[in-house]
Amino acid sequence: MTLDKNPFPAGDADRHALWEMLVRRDIDAFLGQDWSMVEDDFVAESFFGMHAHFLSDADAWRLQFPTLIAYRDEWLRQARETAATKFAEPLREALFRVTNMRDIDVDGDRAVLHKKFNGSVAKADGSVDRLKWQTLYFCTKVSGRWRIAGFVGYMPHPLGS
Repeated sequence: MTLDKNPFPAGDADRHALWEMLVRRDIDAFLGQDWSMVEDDFVAESFFGMHAHFLSDADAWRLQFPTLIAYRDEWLRQARETAATKFAEPLREALFRVTNMRDIDVDGDRAVLHKKFNGSVAKADGSVDRLKWQTLYFCTKVSGRWRIAGFVGYMPHPLGS
């Protein structure tokens, strides 16, 4: 099985495009530390992101990314940190292996996407990076193209754990 195969057929155009944006393009841009690959995927003027800090208590979640610039800076910081880490397995394949985004609710020009990370990535030093969180993305179609309007991220997976 090809790990980076889009689970939505081209005939399911909305879900197919959303998966391409938030799984394939996001992983490839992150690994390349290339924000320019994803910057047009956002509704920049009204974007915001919540950080759940891996906590089940929603009262502890914070508006950590009030602007796209704030989120971009954190995304790039994480991408640099990841690039500086030595892994014992091909990272791209590992990220596709631990990523699941099959729950996508589309209603007209709005969509809610459930992106889950669940698995481990082996590091060269013998340790592992455990990825066990989820993000809810809120997307809207702008001029015929899906864009990210906001998200609640870094929630525990499963929620309540």
